[in-house]
Amino acid sequence: MQLVAKTLAGLEEVLAEEIRALGGAQVEIGTRAVSFEGDQRLLYRANLELRTALRILVTIHEGRARNEDALYRLVQKVDWEQYMGVNDTLAVDAVTSSERFRHSKYAALLTKDAIADQFRKKYHRRPSVNLIAPKLRVNLYIYEDQCTLAIDSSDDSLHKRGYRIDALEAPINEVLAAGILLKSGWDGERPFVDPMCGSGTLLIEAGLIATGRAPQLQREHFGFLRWPDFNAALWAEVREQALARVRPPAHGLYGFDKEFKAVRLTQQNAMAAGLEEEVQVERKKFERLQPPAETGLLIMNPPYDERLIKEDIGAFYEMIGDQLKQSFTGYDAWIISANLPALKQVGLRSSERHQLFNGALECRLVKYEMYAGSKK
Repeated sequence: MQLVAKTLAGLEEVLAEEIRALGGAQVEIGTRAVSFEGDQRLLYRANLELRTALRILVTIHEGRARNEDALYRLVQKVDWEQYMGVNDTLAVDAVTSSERFRHSKYAALLTKDAIADQFRKKYHRRPSVNLIAPKLRVNLYIYEDQCTLAIDSSDDSLHKRGYRIDALEAPINEVLAAGILLKSGWDGERPFVDPMCGSGTLLIEAGLIATGRAPQLQREHFGFLRWPDFNAALWAEVREQALARVRPPAHGLYGFDKEFKAVRLTQQNAMAAGLEEEVQVERKKFERLQPPAETGLLIMNPPYDERLIKEDIGAFYEMIGDQLKQSFTGYDAWIISANLPALKQVGLRSSERHQLFNGALECRLVKYEMYAGSKK
Protein backbone atom coordinates (compact mmCIF):
# COMPACT_ATOMS: atom_id res chain seq x y z
CA MET A 1 0.00 0.00 0.00
CA GLN A 2 0.99 3.61 -0.59
CA LEU A 3 0.70 5.26 2.84
CA VAL A 4 0.96 8.85 4.05
CA ALA A 5 1.43 9.84 7.69
CA LYS A 6 0.40 13.40 8.50
CA THR A 7 2.21 15.33 11.24
CA LEU A 8 3.00 18.81 12.59
CA ALA A 9 5.44 21.22 10.96
CA GLY A 10 8.96 20.51 12.16
CA LEU A 11 8.37 16.88 13.10
CA GLU A 12 8.73 15.33 9.64
CA GLU A 13 12.28 13.98 10.20
CA VAL A 14 11.33 12.47 13.55
CA LEU A 15 8.27 10.81 12.05
CA ALA A 16 10.32 9.43 9.15
CA GLU A 17 12.70 7.79 11.64
CA GLU A 18 9.76 6.25 13.48
CA ILE A 19 8.38 4.85 10.22
CA ARG A 20 11.74 3.38 9.22
CA ALA A 21 12.00 1.74 12.64
CA LEU A 22 8.64 0.02 12.01
CA GLY A 23 9.86 -1.27 8.67
CA GLY A 24 8.34 1.26 6.28
CA ALA A 25 9.85 1.23 2.76
CA GLN A 26 10.44 4.05 0.26
CA VAL A 27 10.16 6.67 3.03
CA GLU A 28 9.93 10.20 1.62
CA ILE A 29 9.60 13.40 3.65
CA GLY A 30 7.11 16.06 2.56
CA THR A 31 5.56 19.13 4.18
CA ARG A 32 3.82 18.06 7.39
CA ALA A 33 3.68 14.55 5.95
CA VAL A 34 5.80 11.47 5.30
CA SER A 35 4.93 9.00 2.53
CA PHE A 36 5.96 5.35 2.64
CA GLU A 37 5.04 1.85 1.50
CA GLY A 38 3.82 -1.00 3.66
CA ASP A 39 1.41 -3.89 4.07
CA GLN A 40 -1.69 -4.27 6.23
CA ARG A 41 0.37 -5.18 9.30
CA LEU A 42 2.38 -1.97 8.96
CA LEU A 43 -0.83 0.03 8.53
CA TYR A 44 -2.12 -1.35 11.83
CA ARG A 45 1.21 -0.83 13.59
CA ALA A 46 1.54 2.72 12.27
CA ASN A 47 -1.81 3.67 13.79
CA LEU A 48 -1.03 1.95 17.07
CA GLU A 49 2.64 2.83 17.56
CA LEU A 50 3.66 6.04 15.76
CA ARG A 51 4.04 8.81 18.32
CA THR A 52 4.38 11.80 15.99
CA ALA A 53 1.68 10.96 13.42
CA LEU A 54 -1.69 12.72 13.36
CA ARG A 55 -3.34 10.29 10.95
CA ILE A 56 -2.45 7.54 8.47
CA LEU A 57 -3.87 7.77 4.95
CA VAL A 58 -3.95 5.04 2.30
CA THR A 59 -3.60 6.43 -1.23
CA ILE A 60 -6.10 4.79 -3.61
CA HIS A 61 -5.96 6.97 -6.74
CA GLU A 62 -3.98 9.83 -8.27
CA GLY A 63 -4.42 11.93 -11.36
CA ARG A 64 -4.68 15.40 -12.83
CA ALA A 65 -7.74 17.62 -12.82
CA ARG A 66 -7.75 21.08 -14.38
CA ASN A 67 -11.39 21.85 -13.63
CA GLU A 68 -14.45 20.66 -11.73
CA ASP A 69 -15.62 18.20 -14.40
CA ALA A 70 -12.18 16.58 -14.52
CA LEU A 71 -12.13 16.20 -10.74
CA TYR A 72 -15.61 14.62 -10.81
CA ARG A 73 -14.52 12.13 -13.47
CA LEU A 74 -11.30 11.34 -11.60
CA VAL A 75 -13.22 10.50 -8.40
CA GLN A 76 -15.62 8.28 -10.33
CA LYS A 77 -12.75 6.21 -11.72
CA VAL A 78 -12.48 4.61 -8.28
CA ASP A 79 -14.71 1.60 -7.59
CA TRP A 80 -16.03 2.85 -4.25
CA GLU A 81 -17.82 -0.44 -3.52
CA GLN A 82 -14.39 -1.83 -2.61
CA TYR A 83 -14.49 0.43 0.44
CA MET A 84 -18.14 0.91 1.44
CA GLY A 85 -21.74 -0.05 0.67
CA VAL A 86 -24.74 2.04 -0.29
CA ASN A 87 -26.10 1.72 3.26
CA ASP A 88 -22.87 3.00 4.79
CA THR A 89 -21.93 6.59 5.63
CA LEU A 90 -19.04 8.70 4.41
CA ALA A 91 -17.25 11.99 5.02
CA VAL A 92 -14.81 13.83 2.78
CA ASP A 93 -11.96 16.04 3.97
CA ALA A 94 -10.14 18.16 1.40
CA VAL A 95 -6.94 20.20 1.40
CA THR A 96 -6.23 22.35 -1.64
CA SER A 97 -3.24 24.39 -2.75
CA SER A 98 -4.29 25.34 -6.24
CA GLU A 99 -5.37 28.29 -8.34
CA ARG A 100 -7.91 25.98 -9.98
CA PHE A 101 -9.47 24.77 -6.72
CA ARG A 102 -9.34 27.59 -4.21
CA HIS A 103 -12.14 26.41 -1.93
CA SER A 104 -11.42 23.13 -0.15
CA LYS A 105 -15.02 22.74 1.08
CA TYR A 106 -16.34 22.93 -2.47
CA ALA A 107 -13.77 20.36 -3.64
CA ALA A 108 -14.88 18.09 -0.79
CA LEU A 109 -18.55 18.55 -1.75
CA LEU A 110 -17.79 17.73 -5.39
CA THR A 111 -15.91 14.59 -4.35
CA LYS A 112 -18.77 13.49 -2.11
CA ASP A 113 -21.26 13.98 -4.93
CA ALA A 114 -19.13 11.96 -7.36
CA ILE A 115 -18.97 9.06 -4.89
CA ALA A 116 -22.69 9.25 -4.07
CA ASP A 117 -23.68 9.46 -7.73
CA GLN A 118 -21.77 6.26 -8.48
CA PHE A 119 -23.98 4.43 -5.98
CA ARG A 120 -27.15 6.20 -7.10
CA LYS A 121 -26.58 5.13 -10.70
CA LYS A 122 -26.41 1.48 -9.60
CA TYR A 123 -28.84 1.37 -6.66
CA HIS A 124 -31.04 4.46 -7.26
CA ARG A 125 -30.12 5.83 -3.85
CA ARG A 126 -27.11 7.45 -2.25
CA PRO A 127 -25.03 6.74 0.88
CA SER A 128 -25.52 9.22 3.71
CA VAL A 129 -23.00 11.69 5.07
CA ASN A 130 -21.80 11.36 8.66
CA LEU A 131 -19.14 13.89 9.63
CA ILE A 132 -18.65 12.47 13.14
CA ALA A 133 -18.26 8.70 12.74
CA PRO A 134 -18.49 7.69 9.07
CA LYS A 135 -17.94 4.16 7.82
CA LEU A 136 -15.45 5.66 5.36
CA ARG A 137 -13.52 8.91 5.67
CA VAL A 138 -12.09 10.06 2.34
CA ASN A 139 -9.20 12.50 2.02
CA LEU A 140 -8.66 14.65 -1.08
CA TYR A 141 -5.41 16.56 -1.58
CA ILE A 142 -4.96 18.90 -4.53
CA TYR A 143 -1.70 20.63 -5.41
CA GLU A 144 -2.07 22.75 -8.55
CA ASP A 145 -3.75 20.20 -10.87
CA GLN A 146 -2.37 17.07 -9.19
CA CYS A 147 -5.06 15.25 -7.18
CA THR A 148 -4.61 12.47 -4.64
CA LEU A 149 -7.48 10.46 -3.22
CA ALA A 150 -6.91 8.55 0.00
CA ILE A 151 -8.91 6.82 2.69
CA ASP A 152 -8.27 7.72 6.31
CA SER A 153 -7.36 4.68 8.40
CA SER A 154 -7.22 6.62 11.68
CA ASP A 155 -10.51 8.56 11.64
CA ASP A 156 -10.00 10.68 14.79
CA SER A 157 -6.63 12.43 15.00
CA LEU A 158 -3.97 10.23 16.59
CA HIS A 159 -3.01 12.99 19.02
CA LYS A 160 -6.07 11.87 20.98
CA ARG A 161 -4.41 9.19 23.09
CA GLY A 162 -7.36 8.77 25.43
CA TYR A 163 -5.57 9.60 28.69
CA ARG A 164 -6.37 13.31 28.92
CA ILE A 165 -9.28 13.37 31.35
CA ASP A 166 -8.91 17.11 31.92
CA ALA A 167 -6.39 19.83 31.15
CA LEU A 168 -5.34 23.31 32.08
CA GLU A 169 -5.77 26.13 29.58
CA ALA A 170 -3.99 25.60 26.21
CA PRO A 171 -2.35 22.20 26.91
CA ILE A 172 0.45 21.11 24.61
CA ASN A 173 -0.58 18.73 21.82
CA GLU A 174 0.36 15.11 22.54
CA VAL A 175 2.02 14.66 19.15
CA LEU A 176 4.05 17.84 19.68
CA ALA A 177 5.08 16.62 23.15
CA ALA A 178 6.20 13.26 21.74
CA GLY A 179 8.09 15.05 18.96
CA ILE A 180 9.92 17.25 21.46
CA LEU A 181 10.93 14.19 23.45
CA LEU A 182 12.17 12.30 20.39
CA LYS A 183 14.07 15.37 19.14
CA SER A 184 15.76 15.56 22.54
CA GLY A 185 16.92 11.95 22.18
CA TRP A 186 14.75 10.73 25.05
CA ASP A 187 14.82 6.92 25.27
CA GLY A 188 14.17 6.34 28.96
CA GLU A 189 17.81 5.60 29.78
CA ARG A 190 18.15 8.39 32.36
CA PRO A 191 15.87 10.25 34.79
CA PHE A 192 13.32 12.67 33.33
CA VAL A 193 12.15 15.93 34.90
CA ASP A 194 9.38 18.32 33.86
CA PRO A 195 9.50 21.17 36.38
CA MET A 196 6.39 22.94 35.00
CA CYS A 197 4.26 19.93 34.13
CA GLY A 198 0.85 21.59 33.78
CA SER A 199 -1.59 18.82 32.78
CA GLY A 200 1.27 16.33 32.50
CA THR A 201 1.42 15.80 28.73
CA LEU A 202 5.24 15.92 28.41
CA LEU A 203 5.65 13.77 31.52
CA ILE A 204 3.11 11.18 30.35
CA GLU A 205 4.52 11.00 26.81
CA ALA A 206 7.98 10.56 28.37
CA GLY A 207 6.54 7.74 30.46
CA LEU A 208 4.99 6.05 27.44
CA ILE A 209 8.37 6.07 25.68
CA ALA A 210 10.28 4.93 28.77
CA THR A 211 7.93 1.98 29.29
CA GLY A 212 7.72 1.06 25.60
CA ARG A 213 3.96 1.60 25.57
CA ALA A 214 2.38 2.19 22.17
CA PRO A 215 0.59 5.55 22.39
CA GLN A 216 -2.76 4.17 21.17
CA LEU A 217 -2.98 1.01 23.29
CA GLN A 218 -6.08 2.34 25.06
CA ARG A 219 -7.80 3.62 21.93
CA GLU A 220 -10.82 1.62 20.77
CA HIS A 221 -11.73 3.40 17.53
CA PHE A 222 -9.80 3.49 14.26
CA GLY A 223 -11.14 4.01 10.76
CA PHE A 224 -9.72 0.72 9.49
CA LEU A 225 -11.80 -1.25 12.00
CA ARG A 226 -14.86 -0.46 9.82
CA TRP A 227 -13.26 -1.33 6.48
CA PRO A 228 -14.45 -4.39 4.51
CA ASP A 229 -10.95 -5.90 4.52
CA PHE A 230 -10.39 -5.51 8.27
CA ASN A 231 -8.36 -8.49 9.57
CA ALA A 232 -9.40 -9.04 13.19
CA ALA A 233 -6.83 -11.81 13.80
CA LEU A 234 -3.96 -9.68 12.48
CA TRP A 235 -5.08 -6.67 14.53
CA ALA A 236 -5.25 -8.82 17.69
CA GLU A 237 -1.74 -10.11 16.98
CA VAL A 238 -0.36 -6.58 16.46
CA ARG A 239 -1.90 -5.43 19.76
CA GLU A 240 -0.63 -8.47 21.66
CA GLN A 241 2.90 -7.90 20.37
CA ALA A 242 2.72 -4.24 21.40
CA LEU A 243 1.53 -5.22 24.89
CA ALA A 244 4.42 -7.67 25.20
CA ARG A 245 6.90 -4.83 24.68
CA VAL A 246 5.68 -2.87 27.72
CA ARG A 247 8.35 -2.77 30.44
CA PRO A 248 9.04 -0.95 33.72
CA PRO A 249 10.94 2.35 33.34
CA ALA A 250 14.68 2.15 33.91
CA HIS A 251 14.79 5.50 35.77
CA GLY A 252 12.56 7.95 37.60
CA LEU A 253 9.98 10.17 35.89
CA TYR A 254 9.36 13.37 37.87
CA GLY A 255 6.80 16.12 37.39
CA PHE A 256 6.52 19.35 39.38
CA ASP A 257 4.24 22.37 39.28
CA LYS A 258 3.47 25.28 41.58
CA GLU A 259 -0.31 24.80 41.20
CA PHE A 260 -2.32 22.26 43.19
CA LYS A 261 -4.70 21.86 40.25
CA ALA A 262 -1.87 21.00 37.88
CA VAL A 263 -0.52 18.31 40.21
CA ARG A 264 -3.99 16.80 40.59
CA LEU A 265 -4.66 16.83 36.83
CA THR A 266 -1.28 15.27 36.06
CA GLN A 267 -1.95 12.49 38.56
CA GLN A 268 -5.41 11.83 37.07
CA ASN A 269 -4.12 11.81 33.50
CA ALA A 270 -1.18 9.57 34.42
CA MET A 271 -3.60 7.12 36.00
CA ALA A 272 -5.72 7.14 32.82
CA ALA A 273 -2.54 6.38 30.85
CA GLY A 274 -1.68 3.47 33.14
CA LEU A 275 1.38 5.29 34.51
CA GLU A 276 0.27 6.12 38.04
CA GLU A 277 2.99 3.86 39.53
CA GLU A 278 5.71 5.06 37.14
CA VAL A 279 5.54 8.85 37.52
CA GLN A 280 6.04 10.97 40.61
CA VAL A 281 4.26 14.33 40.81
CA GLU A 282 4.78 16.99 43.46
CA ARG A 283 3.76 20.59 44.07
CA LYS A 284 6.84 22.81 44.05
CA LYS A 285 7.93 26.09 42.49
CA PHE A 286 10.79 25.78 40.02
CA GLU A 287 12.90 28.39 41.79
CA ARG A 288 12.87 26.19 44.91
CA LEU A 289 13.28 22.88 43.15
CA GLN A 290 16.26 20.67 43.84
CA PRO A 291 17.09 17.96 41.28
CA PRO A 292 15.49 14.60 42.11
CA ALA A 293 18.49 12.83 40.54
CA GLU A 294 22.14 13.74 39.96
CA THR A 295 21.82 13.83 36.16
CA GLY A 296 19.04 13.50 33.65
CA LEU A 297 16.92 15.13 30.99
CA LEU A 298 14.85 18.21 31.85
CA ILE A 299 12.20 19.55 29.47
CA MET A 300 9.86 22.44 30.20
CA ASN A 301 7.09 24.34 28.46
CA PRO A 302 6.99 27.61 30.46
CA PRO A 303 4.39 30.39 30.02
CA TYR A 304 4.95 32.43 26.87
CA ASP A 305 3.64 35.75 28.34
CA GLU A 306 -0.10 35.76 27.68
CA ARG A 307 -0.83 36.62 31.32
CA LEU A 308 2.45 38.28 32.31
CA ILE A 309 3.57 41.80 31.45
CA LYS A 310 6.82 42.14 29.49
CA GLU A 311 9.00 42.98 32.50
CA ASP A 312 7.67 40.02 34.47
CA ILE A 313 8.18 37.51 31.64
CA GLY A 314 11.78 38.65 31.17
CA ALA A 315 12.52 38.24 34.87
CA PHE A 316 10.75 34.89 34.87
CA TYR A 317 12.93 33.50 32.07
CA GLU A 318 16.02 34.96 33.74
CA MET A 319 15.07 33.03 36.88
CA ILE A 320 14.81 29.86 34.79
CA GLY A 321 18.36 30.35 33.51
CA ASP A 322 19.71 31.05 36.99
CA GLN A 323 18.04 27.98 38.47
CA LEU A 324 19.28 25.72 35.68
CA LYS A 325 22.82 27.00 36.12
CA GLN A 326 22.85 26.82 39.91
CA SER A 327 20.96 23.58 40.55
CA PHE A 328 20.86 21.39 37.46
CA THR A 329 24.51 20.75 36.67
CA GLY A 330 24.83 17.50 34.74
CA TYR A 331 21.45 17.82 33.05
CA ASP A 332 20.48 18.37 29.43
CA ALA A 333 17.79 21.05 29.66
CA TRP A 334 15.32 21.83 26.88
CA ILE A 335 12.87 24.73 26.75
CA ILE A 336 10.09 25.24 24.22
CA SER A 337 8.67 28.76 23.98
CA ALA A 338 6.96 31.08 21.54
CA ASN A 339 8.41 34.12 23.29
CA LEU A 340 11.75 34.52 21.51
CA PRO A 341 12.81 37.76 23.29
CA ALA A 342 12.12 36.12 26.66
CA LEU A 343 14.20 33.08 25.68
CA LYS A 344 17.20 35.38 25.34
CA GLN A 345 16.77 36.28 29.02
CA VAL A 346 17.61 32.70 29.99
CA GLY A 347 21.21 33.85 29.57
CA LEU A 348 22.67 30.44 28.72
CA ARG A 349 24.45 29.33 25.57
CA SER A 350 22.30 26.92 23.58
CA SER A 351 23.71 23.91 21.75
CA GLU A 352 20.65 23.16 19.57
CA ARG A 353 17.66 25.15 18.28
CA HIS A 354 14.64 23.79 16.41
CA GLN A 355 11.61 25.57 14.94
CA LEU A 356 8.28 24.03 15.93
CA PHE A 357 4.65 25.17 16.12
CA ASN A 358 2.42 24.96 19.17
CA GLY A 359 -0.90 25.41 17.42
CA ALA A 360 -0.52 28.61 15.41
CA LEU A 361 2.34 29.86 17.59
CA GLU A 362 5.83 29.67 16.10
CA CYS A 363 8.14 28.30 18.80
CA ARG A 364 11.76 27.49 19.41
CA LEU A 365 12.89 24.30 21.09
CA VAL A 366 16.25 25.11 22.64
CA LYS A 367 18.79 22.82 24.27
CA TYR A 368 21.16 23.86 27.08
CA GLU A 369 23.89 21.48 28.23
CA MET A 370 24.44 22.17 31.92
CA TYR A 371 28.12 21.38 32.44
CA ALA A 372 30.00 21.99 35.67
CA GLY A 373 32.23 24.94 34.78
CA SER A 374 32.88 25.52 31.08
CA LYS A 375 32.23 22.93 28.40
CA LYS A 376 35.93 23.04 27.52
